[in-house]
Amino acid sequence: MKLMTFDVGGTEIKYAVMNEDYFVTHKGSLPTPMDSFDRFASVIRNIYLLHKDEVEGIAMSMPGFVDPAKGVILGGGMLTYTWRRELAKELSEYCGCPVVIENDGKAAVWAEYTSGSLKGCRNAAVFVIGTGVGGGIIINGELVRGIHGTAGEYSFMISNPADVRDVCGFMAGCCSTWGLLNLYRKLKKTDEQIDGREFFRRVDKDEIAMETLNVFAGNIAKEIFNLCWLLDLERIAIGGGISRQPILTEKINEKFRVLCDNNFFNEYCNYLNTEIVQAKYCNDANLIGAYMTYCKYVHN
Repeated sequence: MKLMTFDVGGTEIKYAVMNEDYFVTHKGSLPTPMDSFDRFASVIRNIYLLHKDEVEGIAMSMPGFVDPAKGVILGGGMLTYTWRRELAKELSEYCGCPVVIENDGKAAVWAEYTSGSLKGCRNAAVFVIGTGVGGGIIINGELVRGIHGTAGEYSFMISNPADVRDVCGFMAGCCSTWGLLNLYRKLKKTDEQIDGREFFRRVDKDEIAMETLNVFAGNIAKEIFNLCWLLDLERIAIGGGISRQPILTEKINEKFRVLCDNNFFNEYCNYLNTEIVQAKYCNDANLIGAYMTYCKYVHN
């Protein structure tokens, strides 16, 4: 079975035709419309129509507090025009095919847990670094959603209590790709706009880029340190577009071990033997998890 899969982010919409072996074709991306639902729906429909004769339906991962059974986004995420809509139903009627939606972090953790870097774990999580910080948690082999679907929404966790009136006071501001690039501009004292790919091209030859990466990895390591004590996790997979850079996971591991070895409770930190690994599917995890969610709600 082939599906049209979408990974909707705050910056771009990634898409691919995917089969049951998670083999993808016709892969691409477009900027995410930020102004209206109508423009968003039109982008989705236009991509779907190019492949409608070879796919059964649409599987989509989205930011926000998603109820996949009802196809509704309750809130959260940057795309406010999707909030409190019967999104799956509206897109289904507009495109003329079945549509299933899932939260992006939960899609990613399900993909990694089922056949990726978290396979075989009982307690694990993903840390997805994108425009914000997505997450998904597996406890005792079950995906954790919470009462309102907010479990794993790391973006909303406070990182700096003195700065909570600004996004920089939250994980969304200090542990996201946006946060990485914003920190680089501040340390570099420049207004230059670059993307994550260009940043990592500079790491080996730009001292400020390396300094930025060290601070950024330290921020993430601190949050993972807290998650590990809270949830006693076996393994955490780092996902998102920039997770393809091996140096990122290496730096996070380095900063994590420093935290374990240099704190008041360090004699107890031998319990923190959590593995921090690169997600197997990196930027495709959301697409694969969306495919799995479609199969659960349409074919089960």
